[in-house]
Amino acid sequence: MASGSGDEEGTAEGVSWRLIGPVAGLSTKRCRLMHSSLGRDSDVCLFYVKGEFFAMDARCSHSGGPLCEGDIEEADGVLQVFCPWHEYDFDLRTGKSGTSLQQQVYEVKLEDGNVYVKHASRLSLEPFPAEPKS
Repeated sequence: MASGSGDEEGTAEGVSWRLIGPVAGLSTKRCRLMHSSLGRDSDVCLFYVKGEFFAMDARCSHSGGPLCEGDIEEADGVLQVFCPWHEYDFDLRTGKSGTSLQQQVYEVKLEDGNVYVKHASRLSLEPFPAEPKS
């Protein structure tokens, strides 16, 4: 499976479509953590629910809980992820919560059998190597 290091469209700077990997491999899990080259605070969850991909910031906007570990439920036709720490809910499509919280969501597209996410940094299914300290 491709690691999704991609600068396939656009440059490493600015928002671009980032290749994550093949649909066939990514559709086998409900959630995958995508590591950002900008660091942990910019990591993204890639959800696969009911035949559709969704992407949002990986850390809950309330207290930084790991959304990839949250439960996913459908209520009144709305797919939501629940933060495992404090049960805050976020709409997978819009990032809106039943509270005043808002989670950043990202566009996802499928092209030529691959999944792409529109994001400001390179994204990878594997952690980026740590920068050597000077």
